[in-house]
Amino acid sequence: MKLKLLIFLCVFSMLSCTTQTPKINGVSFVASSERVNETHINPIVNVNANYAAIMPFGFIKNLAHPEVIYNTDRQWFGETKAGAEQYISELRNKQIKIMIKPQIWVWRGEFTGLIEMKNEADWKTLEDSYASFILEYADLANQVQAELFCMGTELEKFIENRPKFWNSLIKKIKAKYKGKLTYAANWDEFKRTPFWNDLDYIGIDAYFPVSDSKTPTVDECLEGWKKHKQVVKEVSDKNAKPILFTEFGYRSVNYSGKSPWVSDRSMSQVNLEAQTNTTQALFETFWKEEWFAGGFLWKWFHNHDKAGGNDNFMFTPQNKPVEALIKKQYKSK
Repeated sequence: MKLKLLIFLCVFSMLSCTTQTPKINGVSFVASSERVNETHINPIVNVNANYAAIMPFGFIKNLAHPEVIYNTDRQWFGETKAGAEQYISELRNKQIKIMIKPQIWVWRGEFTGLIEMKNEADWKTLEDSYASFILEYADLANQVQAELFCMGTELEKFIENRPKFWNSLIKKIKAKYKGKLTYAANWDEFKRTPFWNDLDYIGIDAYFPVSDSKTPTVDECLEGWKKHKQVVKEVSDKNAKPILFTEFGYRSVNYSGKSPWVSDRSMSQVNLEAQTNTTQALFETFWKEEWFAGGFLWKWFHNHDKAGGNDNFMFTPQNKPVEALIKKQYKSK
């Protein structure tokens, strides 16, 4: 009897390991002015990514303007529906899975989380305009059978002011699109996002501050993650939903772990070690957790040979030491 029990436990343990859901090892594939082809997709395959986020854009004039402009001749090809469809086709040829993640750009790069209308009429206009934008891409997601659809990115004030609209929008998306659904909440927003129970993943743009050091060590960042990880796990448990980092990454600059959301040129001192250490700590903190689904690296450009490099101080890992770390992590199961 003891022998039978031992055999059962061994077999169960082996099955548990082999049936564990693979991580989403993704890249955020930046929209460009060009069509893409196999040569642009091969570097994604080479870094062992299994997902790519495709990001068509809509534009708003300012934080109080109610109209989303999208699919115009003035946009780059990759920012349009036609561009998204062409990118997805090329990625599918290499067996890369897809998250469609339509995003809003406010003139001069103002923070989308602060979009807020001044009167009811403008709120209604924004709701209609945003719904048209998102539902057009939900149609595309269903058409191309995208594995994931992200219905918004960092829109806290919009959600806070118009909760009924978002509940209605979720129902309309689900009527069109039958895949997995998420929303990309900012790192300091996700705790208050009200509709996680209606989605499949708790999406977080994971720019959490983890170290104040000029060149943070892996151990410093691991320590810095502890308080954030606890909160992330609590939100996952409360909603019984896995966590997905809809964006994650660090710039190759001094103090890269202090304010990781900063994307302007005020930080320009290249520090490749800082980028590598912060990224390694994030992987060590989350990728082994069963309640963590994976994430999308910010960000990956189509022209790999010309992207990044050792003198680049922005987010992309391309042609930097951290790329080897990502390739190794994404290869592991």
